[in-house]
Amino acid sequence: MTRLSPLLALSAALYSAPTASLPGHPTPNQPSLTWNLLATNTTAQFRGLAPVSQTTAWLAGTNATVLRTTNSGATWSNISPTLSGENSTLIQFRDVEAFSATEAVILSIGEGNASRIYRTADAGLTWARTFVNNDPSAFYDCMAFENAKHGLAMSDPVQGKFRLLETWDAGATWALVSDKGMPAALTGEAGFAASGTCIEAAAGRWYIASGGADPGRVFRSHDGRHWKVANSSVPGSAAAGVFSVRFRDQKNGIAVGGDYEKPTGNTDNAVWSKDGGKTWLKAKTFPGGYRSGVSWVPGRGQVAVAVGTSGSDITYDGGRNWHAIGNGTFDAVECVSKGVCWASGSGGRVARLEL
Repeated sequence: MTRLSPLLALSAALYSAPTASLPGHPTPNQPSLTWNLLATNTTAQFRGLAPVSQTTAWLAGTNATVLRTTNSGATWSNISPTLSGENSTLIQFRDVEAFSATEAVILSIGEGNASRIYRTADAGLTWARTFVNNDPSAFYDCMAFENAKHGLAMSDPVQGKFRLLETWDAGATWALVSDKGMPAALTGEAGFAASGTCIEAAAGRWYIASGGADPGRVFRSHDGRHWKVANSSVPGSAAAGVFSVRFRDQKNGIAVGGDYEKPTGNTDNAVWSKDGGKTWLKAKTFPGGYRSGVSWVPGRGQVAVAVGTSGSDITYDGGRNWHAIGNGTFDAVECVSKGVCWASGSGGRVARLEL
């Protein structure tokens, strides 16, 4: 959704949140969790985040900026594409999907030909522009890959239905997916280009998070072509709805969101599912405000981390209850192992969370 204006990063008060001695089970006597901030030497806003290991991560953001680290964030290389004859300040990268230290795909957002996809296979030394949107009514928000070859990119509704692009060759070529199997969108419904996670691929399934209409909804598919949709209990409006959906297997999922114009609003902003997204249940205790991204922690069962402009939170019970994390003001989060999560946001802000 275009309509995500830059958000003022708010400071989150430190909160004593327990770490987990065993997956899914917090121990009150453990020290509080706090993000370790990393210097990127840039003021770009990074909503695109793709760590591929504990040491290697990619960032994509405003002013056509792309950064990469291979030393756990100690230093970052600027590997931004060269945009010959174009104003780079008009290009906003909102998503990056990386497959290794050398291969990645990036998505820029905007109406018409501002929505684009680029691909590199040589760690950013060269970039190929592999898709340019030529439909003025389309606006691409996010993309996801189920493996290193097959991926989908999602646009806001065109002619009343969400539009999808598909690649089978790691982003080298793209083709439109027929919308015959896509349910009709509600009036005003759209995705939020907030963290690159408004579309999700997990355990052989696909999911789409939506807002803009009330309530926010979650679409689900077994093949990326035939979709069903369920209401969440996350209220929707022009600035509100479900911003991020993630699944750890075919049954267990979490979704977060809220209203980005009310960053500290902490009611009905997180839900969870135990039946593959057919139904969604409200959290018992909610994250501390609007949350734009969420990620499961691999190898830790029901542990997941959510981030937003007013703070970040961790759940130990699959999204039923959330606990604040100190120093956590971000747009996107990705956990790559049971011990490390990465997060990124405005003002060049990037951090790692050691679990």
